[in-house]
Amino acid sequence: MAPGTGATSRNWIEPPQNRYGFLHVAELTRTEEISRGETLASDLARSEHDLSGFGFDFEGARISLPELVDGTYTDAMLVLHRGSIAFEYYTDAMAPGDLHLLMSISKSIVSTLCGILVGQRKLSPGDTVPDHVGELAGTSWHDCTVRQLLDMRTGTEWKYTADEEHILDVSGYRQHDRTDLPRDTATWIREIRNARAHGQRFRYVSLVADVLGWVLERAGGAPLPELISEHIWSKIGAEHDADIIVDGSGLPVAEGGISASLRDLGRFGQMCLDTGEVHGTRVVPATWFEGLNRRNHELIEAFAASPEVDRAWPHAFYHNNWWVYSPDPQIYAGLGIFGQVLLIHRPSRSVVVKLSSQPVAEDPKTMALERSGLVALCESLA
Repeated sequence: MAPGTGATSRNWIEPPQNRYGFLHVAELTRTEEISRGETLASDLARSEHDLSGFGFDFEGARISLPELVDGTYTDAMLVLHRGSIAFEYYTDAMAPGDLHLLMSISKSIVSTLCGILVGQRKLSPGDTVPDHVGELAGTSWHDCTVRQLLDMRTGTEWKYTADEEHILDVSGYRQHDRTDLPRDTATWIREIRNARAHGQRFRYVSLVADVLGWVLERAGGAPLPELISEHIWSKIGAEHDADIIVDGSGLPVAEGGISASLRDLGRFGQMCLDTGEVHGTRVVPATWFEGLNRRNHELIEAFAASPEVDRAWPHAFYHNNWWVYSPDPQIYAGLGIFGQVLLIHRPSRSVVVKLSSQPVAEDPKTMALERSGLVALCESLA
């Protein structure tokens, strides 16, 4: 137990222990390093904005920036506007060099690695899972394509509320004594069944991202932490090493296990805003981001029938492990439970990183407040 916090290897994800736990993941579970390499950290220029007058309307009330920050249990927040720091905030519990659990923003990082390997012709979105992970031939993944993994259009049998909770135990986020769950992630992947054919409607299934991570390890010829280090973290000018949770068998938790510092996630987001370039050097093929900036009626229709649909964004869809609010103008995000947000807002040339330890994994009102406020903040910068 961490002295004075109540956080243990069994409860650190649960509030209020998560405020400590999300910042001390490597002390509470198994992790592997994602090295920043030997390159110099890139400088982030500062161009502080006076946001004291910022406010936005939400459910009949006028909300200020401090009310948004406090009301969504923020641990740290960064706003980059045109590549410079416009706003940076930390609670007393977090310092600039601290790593914070990103939860499912990890999926967006892993999918970007996929884009790099596709550009290197080490795999194709049309490949099936067994083309790279041969031991999954004859399982429910036998005819599942990489594209279907990236867009979460698999037919996997998944009880969302229960299984998204179970994966925290199976994937090794926390210790447990349960005997009614698969012993590790790979076992679950091999044994899980389908509820329908692959390639139909969108359905959020975190286990799908772990399948993608397994495919990328085989295609890239190295463990996932090494691949992310070589192809992304050492290329963005990161200040700090990141890390990733691994399960009991050593499989990296691609679906939500990465921890990183606030500014380094901002650097990653800036690379995405710049369609894969870092200071003029190509890191990710620009074509990988093209599907995020135009309406895809098939993906919009597949998303429209899902529980995650938001009628405020009629052209929203899920693509390459990003939540696309609007393709034109382009606004998209990586999101994680308990309030993790990486927002890419192309109309204002802004990136927002918001790391939190909310008391509920997915509270609809808090999520709506967060989304409305961060988009409004970007619009104010434009």
